[in-house]
Amino acid sequence: MRSNGASTELAPARTPRHLLIAFGIMVVIGVVAPFLMYPLFAAKVLCFALFACAFNLLIGYTGLLSFGHAAFFGFAAYVTGHGAKVWGLPPELAILAGTAAAAVLGLAFGMLAIRRQGIYFAMITLALAQMLFFFCVQAPFTGGEDGIQGIPRGMMFGILNLENSLTLYFVVLGIFLAGFLLIYRTVHSPFGQVLKAIRENEARATSLGYNADQYKLIAFVLSATLSGLAGSTKAIVFQLASLTDVHWGMSGEVVLMTLLGGLGTTFGPVAGAAILISMQNYLAQLGGWVIVVQGVIFVVCVLTFRRGVIGELARLLKKPL
Repeated sequence: MRSNGASTELAPARTPRHLLIAFGIMVVIGVVAPFLMYPLFAAKVLCFALFACAFNLLIGYTGLLSFGHAAFFGFAAYVTGHGAKVWGLPPELAILAGTAAAAVLGLAFGMLAIRRQGIYFAMITLALAQMLFFFCVQAPFTGGEDGIQGIPRGMMFGILNLENSLTLYFVVLGIFLAGFLLIYRTVHSPFGQVLKAIRENEARATSLGYNADQYKLIAFVLSATLSGLAGSTKAIVFQLASLTDVHWGMSGEVVLMTLLGGLGTTFGPVAGAAILISMQNYLAQLGGWVIVVQGVIFVVCVLTFRRGVIGELARLLKKPL
């Protein structure tokens, strides 16, 4: 991925103390959450938080805006649901199958999309995602407009009964933390430093001997894989995979989550996902006006918190979060 002529070393810094404290607070909140609210709602927040973190890896640290990430999220959900319900796979293998399918799809989409930059990249990802959406409408294994319903949760590793809501929640929490730490390690590794260099000045990174397209492709595939992990987990949690998961609106939601929490921040996507999912849940009685209210809140946040909620907090504390 790097030529022998490049001599500049990009070494990650040690994890700052304030980030360790913030991570500890997040873990504590995650542990107590199911005892303070409905466990399935808390699990939904974690699924979308992982989805937003995966998307943030691509846009926040690589500078690539994708409007088609719902393709990976939703397709993985379909594969997981089909694997668990039709093939009779245990939940861990069904989730693994869905994640692998998202990785393969990400590789195919990425090899086409990274050939372009800026708005052209975004439009290509949107077009590819819409192609997959129409495929899912017609494909027999997806159930069409009905989707795949009644996906069995089963026993994970033969010992964890996912029919128990608390057990299910803590399994989801474990998956989320594993994905979050993988993203954090990726971003703060030499590989992540190269991604940031490409985001800031791709021509300069190329002149230093880095193959920008190869790095962007790896980042795209990793982001797609983790998005698939989030979608697979969501399918097990709600026992459902539907067209909503692959619709362009889902791609729009993950963009909102990332921008609302803080683009390019460690904890921003988590906060953004929690805020948006909470709004959808607690404002549901407003019916169709929920989207209008979300739009107004988003506009206000963009105008007053340009760096996102966590981004503004980091500015006030003068420490990166």
